[in-house]
Amino acid sequence: MFRVRVVLSILCLILCFAPLDRRASLFAACDDWPAIRGTRHDGISQETGLVSSWPASGPPVLWTRELGQGYSSFIAWDDRVATQYQTLSGQYLICLDGDTGATLWEYRYSWPYDPAGVYPGPRSSPTYADGWIYFSSPTGYVGCVNALTGQLRWSIELGTTFNAKLPGFGYAGTPIVANGTVLLPVGGKGASMVALDAATGKTVWQAGDDLASYTPAYPIEFQGRKIVIGYLQNALVAHDLETGRLLFRHSLSSGYDEHSAWPIFSAPYLWIASPFQNGSELLEIVGEQEMQLRTIRKSPVLSNDIFSSILADGAIFGFDLHEAQAKTHRTSRGIFRCIDFLSGEVCWSVGTGRLRRDTSNVSIASAEKGNDPNQSVEIGHATVLLADGKLILFNDLGELILASANRERYEELGRASVLSGEICWTQPALSRSRLFVRNHSRAACLFLGDPATLKKEIQGKLLLTQDIPQEKLWDVAGFLLGVEPEYLFDAPKMNWLWNWFLVSFIGIFLGSYFVLNILGFARNGRSPTIHLATMQNGWTPWIFWSIVFVLGAAGTTVISRWQEDFVFTWPVCLFAAWQIAIANMVSRNELTNWKIRIRSGGSALFLLFVSLAYFMLCRRLSLVFEWAFLGGFASALPFSLAGKFWFRRRSWNWIWEVISTSIAFIAFYWSAALFLLVRY
Repeated sequence: MFRVRVVLSILCLILCFAPLDRRASLFAACDDWPAIRGTRHDGISQETGLVSSWPASGPPVLWTRELGQGYSSFIAWDDRVATQYQTLSGQYLICLDGDTGATLWEYRYSWPYDPAGVYPGPRSSPTYADGWIYFSSPTGYVGCVNALTGQLRWSIELGTTFNAKLPGFGYAGTPIVANGTVLLPVGGKGASMVALDAATGKTVWQAGDDLASYTPAYPIEFQGRKIVIGYLQNALVAHDLETGRLLFRHSLSSGYDEHSAWPIFSAPYLWIASPFQNGSELLEIVGEQEMQLRTIRKSPVLSNDIFSSILADGAIFGFDLHEAQAKTHRTSRGIFRCIDFLSGEVCWSVGTGRLRRDTSNVSIASAEKGNDPNQSVEIGHATVLLADGKLILFNDLGELILASANRERYEELGRASVLSGEICWTQPALSRSRLFVRNHSRAACLFLGDPATLKKEIQGKLLLTQDIPQEKLWDVAGFLLGVEPEYLFDAPKMNWLWNWFLVSFIGIFLGSYFVLNILGFARNGRSPTIHLATMQNGWTPWIFWSIVFVLGAAGTTVISRWQEDFVFTWPVCLFAAWQIAIANMVSRNELTNWKIRIRSGGSALFLLFVSLAYFMLCRRLSLVFEWAFLGGFASALPFSLAGKFWFRRRSWNWIWEVISTSIAFIAFYWSAALFLLVRY
């Protein structure tokens, strides 16, 4: 028996260090990446033999292919990889050949999630264990399929099974498999953390009353005891992995909060980082049967949001986010740092904290530059993996960066643009020297080992990073918004709403009306009678509302920069398009005139186009105002119609039009503002 164990151990070592072309079809657990952030969920790989640099053209590319929306990471086992994505036809779990990217099977499990929204597609990543793949959807649908065929084994709905209150941005709890159970932070009464039987999906245990956030369950072992850590909305908790008994609960906050970054465990310490510029905290687990957490230190340094840090050589490497949250429409401000794990002292920092808008303003840092926070090199908001003594960084601009895992200074070994043109939030996966990366439209596999170890037929098909279709990232927010609000997802406060109203109503609407009258008086000796709700005055109403539309469109950019505060004037554009459509409404008798029909139909289509463009821009820029102001049309309707029809035959009707149109705008604006204040 002893000899058998020795032989098996030697065989495992041979498999671990064998060249890729000799082991491509063999199972090698030490080289697999079966779950998000690797086998131990710490972002660290045991692989060796990675290159220490690559040419200016970047590392060789094994394959690239189109892939739909989603934030799911790849997982890898044997010669296969899997991830989740969505198209307009639905959400899918897909299995690919790891060396070619060819589709082996797909499993459709739901309709698309928020396809035109801020965060479209799946949030969680699949997990491979013992021949099965476990996955979850943003709506809380959890399933298990055969890893070879994609055939469904079991599925449950978290919301109905546990009466769960899922996080506001969609469920992101990657199923974590440990001890024959699937661990999930669910949230809700008696189900803040649950364990399902991996074979059947039946509940093994459920415990806790806290609301869940976005960080998956984190299984660890402490003093010989298996524990599952939950980084929840307002608490850090620990449960016995076998029984679910609560071991400790550490309060973090009250009210709405969110956590996406993984904790770091190094017995007896737990390190956590938060978004909203809340920094990090080092805690110590004390006690055995009756455990509790003791705070060692709190620090404003190293706030993490969606990208987690890693621990190596007694130091934490990660991106210190310098704003409330990571942004989906542009790069995020901050500095990449290395800090001492126990003391929190900053070992080195790289970057200026300013926005990186493209990939053309970087240079490889030298050892002499490593401690200079104002150096020209920028890493940017990056996820980080550790393998073979090297940091593998993939930033939100789609750049792949290789650096030495050196706590003394920053040493960059290589850099290449891989998936530019979109903000990248998906963590890479490393397996057998292959790095799998993706964004919302494309996936790619890069080889970080020695290319000479690849099969000759593969070597002849290698691509360069420049062969991957890439585009320039356009910073739409920086151009359009002028001054971007820090908390994009928060509703505007009352002082903002009043400021926007005064600028829009008095400055743009009434200001344009009186300026046109003054100009008309200066030119003709009398002011023009500008009809705001009817087109009976020729082109004058068209000119007026066109001017209002242009000023409303440009006002957000120009006035925000002038006042150095965010001023939102785009609702004026909506109202101008609305009034043009109202003014061109025709009665049944007027429909016989084809010119009038075309003008009326064109005005309605223009309103539809403006509304759609407004909605898409707000979604693209992560603003929460899209539905509110579109809903303001209903409140404006009776007053706009009164200005067109009821006051048409009265004397001084243009004055009544001004009054009714003004009331229509007030109703349009403040009904939307009231909705925002009540809703948020």
